[in-house]
Amino acid sequence: MIRGVALDMDGLLFDTESLYWECGDELLQRRGRRYCKDLQRQMMGRVGAAAMQEMINFHQLADRADDLILESNEVFAALLERGAQEMPGLNDWIDFLRQTGIPFGLATSSQRRFVDILFRDRSWRQDFAFILTGDDVTRGKPDPQIYQLSAEKMGIPTHEMLVLEDSQNGCAAAVAAGAHTVAIPSEHTQHQDFDGVNLIADSLRDPRLWQILSS
Repeated sequence: MIRGVALDMDGLLFDTESLYWECGDELLQRRGRRYCKDLQRQMMGRVGAAAMQEMINFHQLADRADDLILESNEVFAALLERGAQEMPGLNDWIDFLRQTGIPFGLATSSQRRFVDILFRDRSWRQDFAFILTGDDVTRGKPDPQIYQLSAEKMGIPTHEMLVLEDSQNGCAAAVAAGAHTVAIPSEHTQHQDFDGVNLIADSLRDPRLWQILSS
């Protein structure tokens, strides 16, 4: 029985991965490097200094992780102010979750300041039972910490929680937490490894996804 739902944000609810790519590429072009899929895969789902350390190691940069975080925050916030496209079927899926009466919340590796920008004009933010961000954890995905906290917020065991993710690291975190895990790959993550998930769905409109909460 599913008694709660935890939703990733980037690449699942909004197409922010394109903006993260722009941000990463801007940072690296300033240093004579370029962003790429291999680096994206390593950074995805990680938070703060851990994410930036992946970039430093990958390109053997001389920068400190904390300095890169400050620089990237300003670049990404400027990009985010332009807006991010909703993923197909988002509003229908949120309406469906409301109708089920099952509590649902947000579990994202993004910083809370970015969540605040994205949800500034979306009334259904108030329907979240909880909002967990990268600021609320000490270990980013693929560590299961954020999904363990999600279950705690809803007062349920992790095996009674449905998690929707788009990335390999995110799915690995949910699987490690013991959650019922559904991968919905985006164009940026479709070739990643989703080992251990219960379902790989086509989109938020996939009837197999909806059936999980209808049975």
